[in-house]
Amino acid sequence: MHKYILRRLLMMVPVLLGVMFVIFTLVYITPGDAAQVILGERATPQALEQLRSEMGLDQPFLVQFAGYVSRVARLDLGHSFITNRPVFDELSFRFPNTAQLAVMALLVALAVGIPMGILCSIRHNSVLDSVASVMGLVALSVPNFWLGLMLVLLFAVNFGLLPVSGFHTPMHWILPSLTIGLSLSGEFMRFTRSSMLEVVRQDYIRTAWAKGQSEGSIIVRHALKNALIPLVTVVGLSFGALMGGAVLTETIFSIPGVGAFMVQSISSRDFPVIQGGVLMIAFIFSFVNLLVDILYGFIDPRIRSQYR
Repeated sequence: MHKYILRRLLMMVPVLLGVMFVIFTLVYITPGDAAQVILGERATPQALEQLRSEMGLDQPFLVQFAGYVSRVARLDLGHSFITNRPVFDELSFRFPNTAQLAVMALLVALAVGIPMGILCSIRHNSVLDSVASVMGLVALSVPNFWLGLMLVLLFAVNFGLLPVSGFHTPMHWILPSLTIGLSLSGEFMRFTRSSMLEVVRQDYIRTAWAKGQSEGSIIVRHALKNALIPLVTVVGLSFGALMGGAVLTETIFSIPGVGAFMVQSISSRDFPVIQGGVLMIAFIFSFVNLLVDILYGFIDPRIRSQYR
């Protein structure tokens, strides 16, 4: 299995190179001048030309891209035009808040979505199944920004129970986590329900019922374990997206995370931050997909035997 992991790690290299090429090309052809952004509108042509030469902006495209790749290999993502600090330091400072928000939102979604999906599958076509399916569809359809504003209006403005903005104390964590977690729970519930419905109709499940095993043992040990593969895939992709930055939620609750910082950088045309943020998101997605593939082998012995 270690050979498979090593092969997947090596496959991440061309993926990241492709992402770097695409984002560098988009920034390169975007109208605007990085030197003008740094020096301002009143900069003289001589100062602009000197700064372009120092930054290598007067070099051909391939030369600039090769220099960018070599800097990234040394974890040098450049300096922010606005703060004049290293982009790596800026993203590292904000990444823990985004990671914490992603983990808590994922825990909320799993705690709500998976039990509801299991109940709907074992009570198929019942009133509970119908009501939960409708609620899951509503959770999928409601935008995060609207749900976040409604939660703020209810728990912060009307009841005064929770703070509106910031991410300093556990009380600040509740509303952002619920905003993202409740939306994800609808997706997890529907995937769990559909996967479980396919599994509970299999012959080995009927055999387990016929042998007199308890309902809990059948659902957890036999049905749920074999229904986890598609659910793990969805959870991994969702977690990768959350780690990239829940942009709207971080903006609504004024959370100093990667998503809100990326929005500010796009507005101020801070190109090094945009490049570094996109590259970080691509790396997180690739790494999470690797973890999901490895987790497949621990869930399903048939997949683990293929690694050997």
